[in-house]
Amino acid sequence: MPVRTPPVDDTTTAPRTAPAATDEPATRVPPSAPAPSLPSLTGLRWMAALLVFGLHVRNFGYFGGSGGHIMTWAFDAGGTGVSFFFILSGFVLMWTARPNDRTLSFWRRRIARIFPVHLVTAGIALLMVYTPPHLAKPTVAEGVANVLLVHSWRQSWWQTLNPVSWSLACEAFFYAAFPLMVVVLRRLGPRASATLAGASVLAVLVLARADAHEWVSQSLYSLPAARLPEFALGAATARLVRLERWRGPGLEASLALAIIGYFLVPQITDGGYPATACTLIGFALLIPAAAVADLRGLPSLWRHRRLVRLGELSFAFYMIHLLVLRAGTSLLGSSPHFGLPTAVVTTAIAFGLSLGLSWVLYEAVERPARRLLLRGRRSSRTQPAPKAARPEPIAPTREAPAAAPD
Repeated sequence: MPVRTPPVDDTTTAPRTAPAATDEPATRVPPSAPAPSLPSLTGLRWMAALLVFGLHVRNFGYFGGSGGHIMTWAFDAGGTGVSFFFILSGFVLMWTARPNDRTLSFWRRRIARIFPVHLVTAGIALLMVYTPPHLAKPTVAEGVANVLLVHSWRQSWWQTLNPVSWSLACEAFFYAAFPLMVVVLRRLGPRASATLAGASVLAVLVLARADAHEWVSQSLYSLPAARLPEFALGAATARLVRLERWRGPGLEASLALAIIGYFLVPQITDGGYPATACTLIGFALLIPAAAVADLRGLPSLWRHRRLVRLGELSFAFYMIHLLVLRAGTSLLGSSPHFGLPTAVVTTAIAFGLSLGLSWVLYEAVERPARRLLLRGRRSSRTQPAPKAARPEPIAPTREAPAAAPD
């Protein structure tokens, strides 16, 4: 059974205290000003990662009987979490884009963000090739393609080593395209940005129909170029929020639309790329609505400090959870279909192990590796400028963590 998994993006760090609620419009954010923190987006990332986890638990067949039916009802559309991450990635990267940023500096930060955890989890997956339950052994070409995050461009390679890394290959393509995209987006006014958002939605709908009717030679689900419109949609909505021209519904209404789209998936399609068309509008409304709620100090459940902390761990959780589930098959077998009490306990153990290992990855790999890889760059920024020169201000921004994909 192919495993669908979602990716990685940047998230924003939560402030110690939420801004006071106000009915006034959000404070205008000049283009050269630092990007304000949007902690609700971090909390939402955790919920998307949890949907992916639920999908994979369902796929591994822990629940039998009525429990299996409940898991199918709740998580059959969990793969759409990857679409959420792609849209969020575009939004956050556009929101935190630095004025006059250099392309190589941007790419260096992105490499520092995703590669350390990717390499460690790829190494763990490689070890699992030679130990029970003996994952499929990749060829040298497949392994190299996975490490370099280009494996999703070939249909037969997309689940090499750690299967969820296919979404990172899509993110890598987005990162490669973003320096050019941001130049174009910064020149767009509100109307042109809204047009780009509409064109991105239309592109997804056309591609979903093409995929559903097999008008293309391969599945579009894991093809990076086919997922680019979702990333562009997120970037366009971020531009509208930045220009104070976002006119979408509030957080509660957007969440309701996202939930409706999520549960509409099984009624419309069996999954895969066409499922993206069902949730696209709801997700594209929910992300900027959460951002506006943070900017205006409006109530937001997603800003809760525990959800934000879990959101910080979501990338590592996303990257390790499937390996934990696969390792469990050596003890549990394939599709054990336990009764409800045993299935709940087994799922809780798998979740606890995944969360604990994600904390280890975050604290021992993700954070220290990022500091190490960016240390030289940061130290050069802190060197005093010559007296005769007036240094140009650089807007400090917080990069969102990579998002976990399906």
